[in-house]
Amino acid sequence: MLKLTNISKTFNQGTVNEKTALSQVSLHLNRGDFATIIGSNGAGKSTMFNAICGDFLTDNGTIELDGKDITFQPPHTRARSIGRLFQDPMRGSAPGMSIEENLALAAGHGGWFSRISRADKQRFREQLALLNMGLEDRMKQPVGLLSGGQRQALTLLMATMDPPKLLLLDEHTAALDPATAEKVLQITRDVVAKHQITTLMVTHNMQNALDLGNRTLMMDSGKIILDIQGKEREGLTVNDLLERFHAGAGKTLDNDRILLSKRKNT
Repeated sequence: MLKLTNISKTFNQGTVNEKTALSQVSLHLNRGDFATIIGSNGAGKSTMFNAICGDFLTDNGTIELDGKDITFQPPHTRARSIGRLFQDPMRGSAPGMSIEENLALAAGHGGWFSRISRADKQRFREQLALLNMGLEDRMKQPVGLLSGGQRQALTLLMATMDPPKLLLLDEHTAALDPATAEKVLQITRDVVAKHQITTLMVTHNMQNALDLGNRTLMMDSGKIILDIQGKEREGLTVNDLLERFHAGAGKTLDNDRILLSKRKNT
């Protein structure tokens, strides 16, 4: 489904600010895989997502999606097959438009000044009800008035209304309080399972990295240093993951946010 072959990216080449963000990254996700990704700041997680989405061209390597080479496709073309959520709940929706207008845009039926059919409104209401956040009774409300958790849940619904071939979740619960984050994660589980969407999810919560999906990747210095799946992943603890990282990277995982998440889950 998704195949990255030896992709690399160095920013500011030939200057004092030269930075290798990705180094010969290869990854093959099968259809329906749900892989979580963990790594310290600067490990290359978001940069890998940006490369997949076409925010920049890689220096070398190829990117294939569903058997098609998309290495040189522009971002707007890739967006037809790739859904993405960001850490900031303000991204991914139009704050001045109502909930139903945002959903209409996601469904390809326009938005402002566009007619939304009665059938579409009913479909939107039914899908919103599944989120269990009371949004089905607030469809005329501007999205900018929603809480962060409500907005992320709505953005997830928008990104998967027409199920994408690939869903990228870039720490989409990191800005939420723990209770809301868990609720959005449960919605994520349900949506991904319902549509069998191939998914990559960046997280700083190591327990979530083990509990969610069927694979756990660890990145460091622009490389994937661990890809744990199947029986190898079963029964792993957070401490096991830390030891695996130390063995693979030759250093301790020292990001404060990751270690804080570890302490909260031990």
